[in-house]
Amino acid sequence: MIKGNSTMIHLSLLLVITAIFIWSVIKPYGYLAWAAEILPAIIGLIIVIATYNKFRLTTLSYIIIAILVIIMFVGGHYTYSRVPLFNWIKDDFDLNRNHYDRLGHLLKGLFAIVIREILLRKTPLTKGPWLITIITSISLAIAALYEIIEWLSLKITKGRKVAKDFLGMQGDIWDAQWDMSLALIGSLLALLTLSKLHNRLLRKKY
Repeated sequence: MIKGNSTMIHLSLLLVITAIFIWSVIKPYGYLAWAAEILPAIIGLIIVIATYNKFRLTTLSYIIIAILVIIMFVGGHYTYSRVPLFNWIKDDFDLNRNHYDRLGHLLKGLFAIVIREILLRKTPLTKGPWLITIITSISLAIAALYEIIEWLSLKITKGRKVAKDFLGMQGDIWDAQWDMSLALIGSLLALLTLSKLHNRLLRKKY
């Protein structure tokens, strides 16, 4: 019964993601920038769907994946530096930039829980300081890899507009450092606040 309910939740998440994907592809700010922004999400979804029956994650992990995919679809539609709600916040509070990308990188720290699940279920690692250290290291490595990909896209395209939209620095020379720092903070917060719930779900067999 529990697994049946979980499957319905997982299917509902997939339907929501599909609906937002369809919305995202309709008249985005630019199709090349859109494709660049959503490609990691699409690859991740393909992997998650392909391995669903062989390696089913907890519902918490699937919710986190859904949140991250939606963030990327929204960012792809508008580009991260032009999301309307955050433009309004920028103007209303006299901020120097659109902070949607900052929020996105902070929330990407939630992926630490997915990493935690994979390590606990597929490696000899057990709960403790080493597990936390390895999770945060992997989270930082993923964040750094993303920044390297953004930098390479700018170099390869010789600074074309689509690459600048993908990079989304908004004039901040420390943008990459901010993004990696926020991913680290998000990972630590996720581990501090969600690990107990995650343990309960793991004991219930996902």
